[in-house]
Amino acid sequence: MITKIVMTSSAIFLAIIGILFSFLPNEVIEYLNVESNTITILFLNILSALYLGFGILNWMAKGTLIGGIYNKPIVIGNLMHFAVGAIALVKVISNIQTHLEIVIFLTVVYVIFAILFAYVFKTNPTKIEK
Repeated sequence: MITKIVMTSSAIFLAIIGILFSFLPNEVIEYLNVESNTITILFLNILSALYLGFGILNWMAKGTLIGGIYNKPIVIGNLMHFAVGAIALVKVISNIQTHLEIVIFLTVVYVIFAILFAYVFKTNPTKIEK
């Protein structure tokens, strides 16, 4: 049951970011005060594809048996994404001047998902009888 909640919530979180970067790259760039050019828009679109890909992977795997030896590549991929992302965000917090609230929010979400996927990785799933 915990894995279904983790997979669903991470899928929704990743899909929201992916859709935002896909359909509103110029607005995101303007809001973050980043120089808008073809390369930054391209990077946001590629990042959008990555987020949407991970989101749909998690959405489609939410009903399967996950944990221990089951679906290990999905768990490891998510753990790597959220753990490395959390580390990068923690390193940036002390140096960032603008949009600190966004970075802190993302850091908290990434740390929570990293912990949850580490828990899923370390525990063996139990089959729920219907």
